[in-house]
Amino acid sequence: MNVSDNYRNAWESYWSQTSDATGDAIWDADPSLSAAPHSELLLPHADPARTIVDLGCGNGTQTRYLATRFARAVGVDLSHAAVEHARRAADGSGIEFQQLDLTDSDAVHALHDRLGDSNVYMRAVIHQSEPAARPAVAAAVAALLGTEGRAFVAELTSGSRDVLKQAASQPGGPGPKLQRVFHHGLKPADADDEEIPRLLGDAGLKILAEGDTTLPQTEHLTDGTRIDLPARWFVLAGR
Repeated sequence: MNVSDNYRNAWESYWSQTSDATGDAIWDADPSLSAAPHSELLLPHADPARTIVDLGCGNGTQTRYLATRFARAVGVDLSHAAVEHARRAADGSGIEFQQLDLTDSDAVHALHDRLGDSNVYMRAVIHQSEPAARPAVAAAVAALLGTEGRAFVAELTSGSRDVLKQAASQPGGPGPKLQRVFHHGLKPADADDEEIPRLLGDAGLKILAEGDTTLPQTEHLTDGTRIDLPARWFVLAGR
C-alpha cells in the first residue's frame, strides 16, 4: 500500500511553507534535546560502524547529529520539500537524503539492499501516520534492520493530547507553529498507547529496552513554558 494523496499533500504543503530557519518546525528541537540523548540509549545495543537511517528526517537536524555518532547517516522523508530543506542544511557534508514512502515496501527493501542491515532512528512518525499505514511503517523499520541493525523509536503517548489541548485552548489560541500543524491537517498523538508496541511486535521487532520521556518542541505556552510532549521510547532488534 501507499499513503493517501491527502496525507502526502499535507506534508508536502507543510514543508513547502516552512522556512530554512532553525526551529521553524515545531518539532525541530536542538539535537542536544533529541538525537543526542536518544543516541545514548541506542548505542549500548547498536554497532556504530553500521549506517543509521533517520526515518521521517524532516529538515535533517537530527540526521546531521547522528552522522557524528555513526559511520554514516541517511535521512529519508515522504516529503520532497523536506528533503530539499535537509540537503540545503547539510551543505555538502556528504550526508545523504532521499524521498521515501515508508509504506512502499519495494522501495524500502531496495534501500536495505543498498545499505545492508542498518540502524534506524525514528522520532514521532507512527503516531501521526494514517491508521491503515501504521503496520507498513513498523514493517519498514524491521526491513531496514535485518538481523544485525538496531532501532531507536520514540512515539507520542496519549498524554500528549492533553498538552496539545492545553496549548490550543490558551488565551489567543495555539501558537503560530502549532497552528500551522493543525492548519495542514496533521494529527499528532493520534495512535493509542497500546497500539505502538503491538505494531512493533507484529512487525517482528523485539523490544530490548524502553522507557518514558518527553519530546521537547520549539514553541512555548503564553506563560513561557516550553511545550514538551509525553512520549515512550523503544530500542528494537529484528528477530
